[in-house]
Amino acid sequence: MKSLFLVLSAMVVSTCLSGCTLLAIADAAGSAVVYGVKTTVNVLDAVTPDIVNKKKD
Repeated sequence: MKSLFLVLSAMVVSTCLSGCTLLAIADAAGSAVVYGVKTTVNVLDAVTPDIVNKKKD
């Protein structure tokens, strides 16, 4: 939730202030958050595959 707030606040700041540098920083921060979440999900899936991928009988 905190990372979503940071991404949304970066978007609001980038729309209020113009500049390519600010947009590039916001884009990099957003990408970092997305890849961080993907990595977390992959690690949890690797550690606990039976919980994330429940078998259907």
